[in-house]
Amino acid sequence: MSNAPLMPMATAVWLVENTTLTFKQIADFCKMHEVEIQGIADGEVAKGIKAYNPIISGQLTREEIELSSKDENRELKIKSTDIEISNSEKKTKKYIPLSKRQDKPDSALWLLKQYNILKDSQIAKLVGITKNSVTSIRNKSYWNYNNLNPKDPVALNLFSQKDLINAIEKAERRIKREKKQKEKEKLSQLTEN
Repeated sequence: MSNAPLMPMATAVWLVENTTLTFKQIADFCKMHEVEIQGIADGEVAKGIKAYNPIISGQLTREEIELSSKDENRELKIKSTDIEISNSEKKTKKYIPLSKRQDKPDSALWLLKQYNILKDSQIAKLVGITKNSVTSIRNKSYWNYNNLNPKDPVALNLFSQKDLINAIEKAERRIKREKKQKEKEKLSQLTEN
């Protein structure tokens, strides 16, 4: 990341108007040319640009400006702040039109037939229906079971192929773990006897 301040032209306008810093100091701080700073001071450059206070924004301190004002050879140093930028946007549920809502149980039936290793909770999360609905479809006790037609949920755009692959891989890892656990239990029973 460069050490230039936010909105360098507006910051330069503020520094010219409100400090006794030299043009060179302001130019070095704002990563601009001295001639541009001279133009700002003369009113020829940056007409209509609103001054931006670097103290309020936390880029400079009053002490830093005062120290540099007293010594013409001292450069202004931008206040280093580590700003944490997080991408913690909440995942919003996608709206499913009424005409496509019947596709959810159909998709659950398709997943149960094609990938029976998936848990009911995984299917419910993928498709967007309740776990009880998936369980009743699996047990053939769903209220509308006779009218269900298995449909590929990826083709219906209920979720992506990547989501399906991730769920299948997760299910395969779970099955391997359970298998290892059973083998350990058998070994422990054999050693006890």
